[in-house]
Amino acid sequence: MTNQSINQPYHLGNPPADRPVLVFDGDCGFCRFWIERWRGATGGKVDYEPYQKVAARYPEIPLQAFQTAVQFIEPDGRVTNGADAVFRALEFSRKENVLLNTLRVVPFFDEAARIVYKIIAGNRTFFSFLTRLFFGRSLVRPTYLVSRRIFMRLLGFIYLIAFLSLLMQIPGLAGSHGISPAGEFLQAVREQTGINRYWLCPTVCWINSSDHFLVAICIAGVVLSCAVIAGFLPAICLFLLWALYLSLITVCGVFLGFQWDALLLQAGFLAMFLVPPVVWPDWKRETGPSKIARWLLLFLLFCLMFESGVVKLSSGDDSWSGLTALTYHYQTQPLPLWTSWYLNQSPLWFETLSVMIMFVIELAIPFCIFAPRNLRRAGCAALIALQLFIAATGNYCFFNLLAIALCLLLLDDDVWPAWCRKKMSPVSVSTRGIRWPIWLVGSIVALDLLLSGMQLIGSFRVEVPWPVPLGEIYNTVSRFCTFNNYGLFAVMTRTRPEIIIEGSNDGENWLPYEFRWKPGDVNRRPGLVAPFQPRLDWQMWFAALGDYQENPWIIAFMARLLEGSPDVLKLMAANPFPDTPPRYIRASLYDYKFTRGDDHSAAWWKRTYLRPYCPAFPLSAVKHTGDDPR
Repeated sequence: MTNQSINQPYHLGNPPADRPVLVFDGDCGFCRFWIERWRGATGGKVDYEPYQKVAARYPEIPLQAFQTAVQFIEPDGRVTNGADAVFRALEFSRKENVLLNTLRVVPFFDEAARIVYKIIAGNRTFFSFLTRLFFGRSLVRPTYLVSRRIFMRLLGFIYLIAFLSLLMQIPGLAGSHGISPAGEFLQAVREQTGINRYWLCPTVCWINSSDHFLVAICIAGVVLSCAVIAGFLPAICLFLLWALYLSLITVCGVFLGFQWDALLLQAGFLAMFLVPPVVWPDWKRETGPSKIARWLLLFLLFCLMFESGVVKLSSGDDSWSGLTALTYHYQTQPLPLWTSWYLNQSPLWFETLSVMIMFVIELAIPFCIFAPRNLRRAGCAALIALQLFIAATGNYCFFNLLAIALCLLLLDDDVWPAWCRKKMSPVSVSTRGIRWPIWLVGSIVALDLLLSGMQLIGSFRVEVPWPVPLGEIYNTVSRFCTFNNYGLFAVMTRTRPEIIIEGSNDGENWLPYEFRWKPGDVNRRPGLVAPFQPRLDWQMWFAALGDYQENPWIIAFMARLLEGSPDVLKLMAANPFPDTPPRYIRASLYDYKFTRGDDHSAAWWKRTYLRPYCPAFPLSAVKHTGDDPR
């Protein structure tokens, strides 16, 4: 019998069944694996039978045809085989049909699929091995109920950390006697703009910008975070958390302008769509996580990691391209740990190898996010390992924990131990329930893909003449900090300038103000503060890279020290003038380096005076709004 007669379509005289039947080779492990997957996709609309069991029912079809390719037999007697049979069966799956119809628009797709099917059919043992290698033991569609619960609780915990951290710092940062008062900022915006100020500066602080209100926002954030951890009204609570955190970012300026703040806003916003918008959740009967929302969060993870690798190479910094960046990084990062001192002693080969591994994880591993199950799991392990290494060698507040939480969405429920699945899985899973409106979800998807695509292209430093409307959309949406670009340490800082602030009563004898976490006293061991973030200490690192004219907030900070502001002094480790504030204040710039193993006694740092950072001035010479003291 020729291949043509084997593979030709048939038409059975008598309709064989009420439902279509896909007949496959029951002795083929590759076939059994994929049939298991398709059975779940078509949801009982198609029967699946091995030809060894049912071939006798269809005498019109030669036995060799069953052995050569799958046969799809429809109730009207029509028979298709091979790739066409697979296409026809998957048309009974709504999701697969949408994807299939999209692909079949591509020219030559059908013909290419038939060629690929023929190659696989002729090498089923090899492809069965690959299937098990990449997909694992089972091709049953994975579920993500446990992963969603763990992610949501971690996200609530991260919000809790963020708001608790701000609760202790917000009076000194943005209070009426703080460094950058929120009320003064909003008043300036009110004087310069009209009714559109509410759109230009989205914040609930337009209602009230008093110290008590700022503290109340942080307390509300703490309460809502606990509600998310408990699983109570998660969608509503996440929306309120997003609105409150955005409000604080808007009025706190430079102190909340870090990439992890933007990442928390974006992850928290997209996570709203991961759960149904129910008023009161049913703890015993859950609907599965939204596939669209889950993939949006995974795409966020991809952009976060891939862009971080791309910007390092596209920046033109030869310390990245030359693989020498880590010879500087451990001692020049904003808030090192004591472990950073030891890693700074590492041999050059270890630092070079570490940069190479980092590039592999940031540039190659993110593509595992879109790969089959086992590759996703391996990619998840690699991404988490990188985050744990970063967390173990520096203080990056809640960034590493948030990145790990996003990674956990790659893991299906089978990964978790049985006790975890038993405790966190619902009694039953509902396929129906309240869902977000498709027009809303579709709009979010379109906006996310559009803006993320523009930012991804931009990370390659490619100049693209985007149409004016796209630029306007980008600028409008950017003020909500919800669709962001990422990329830490695009250019490696090779020296560590540190600002030392000193006060004096006579202009002759000067006493330094010691910060809680940033380097100052060379004998103090670098400490662990993450996942909390000391906002002032972090911002001092950035200020040291420029001058005080570029950072007017630092003049306001020094003026508050001259005033003896209790809220600002609470941000410091100690007040060298406990009775009355000093009459004069100044800032000097020092170069800090880790001591080496051969000269390390009690000192962790050695420092060298560079130059004045800000000239000495009394309180009468400057207003706390940041005027130049000269």
